[in-house]
Amino acid sequence: MYLGERTISERLSEQLPMNEKIRSKELLLIDDEGNNLGTISTSTALSMAKEKDLDLVVISPNQDPPVAKILDYGKYKFQSEKKAKEAKKKQHVVSLKELKLRYKIDLHDYNVRIKSIKKFIEAGNKVKVVIMLRGREVQHAHLAMGLMERILTDLEDFPMAVEKKPSREGNNVLMILAP
Repeated sequence: MYLGERTISERLSEQLPMNEKIRSKELLLIDDEGNNLGTISTSTALSMAKEKDLDLVVISPNQDPPVAKILDYGKYKFQSEKKAKEAKKKQHVVSLKELKLRYKIDLHDYNVRIKSIKKFIEAGNKVKVVIMLRGREVQHAHLAMGLMERILTDLEDFPMAVEKKPSREGNNVLMILAP
């Protein structure tokens, strides 16, 4: 372990003052069974924690007086890390899927793109539909807008929202669909 590297337990112990590192004179104490013991001097609370062979940890330092709890710090730290991992597992990150096509698209390719849009939205992702215009196609942007309207009519019965209506940006026509 090199000098700049710190373990999670070292970072947690810096955040939560415990045992002899507590600076306040009085604490609102909660014992290991969850009973509120009221305002007690820090030295008395520390001796109570040592009798039970546990740690005195300040849970809420911004209160007046600070709230401290008698607990097994290692177990508390393990459970809080476990909760954080579980919360991270359960969250779903919505990503933006991009679907590029041209306005001269064939019917079969068009149907494949519609299926892809449905699949992405069912998975909970946003879809950015981009119709690229190259060269002289820029003069026929109205055809690309017509294709966007056709996509919207084909997806009318599908549960989704149009986050950004079809608009022209440079040489592209784009819209964003959300679940």
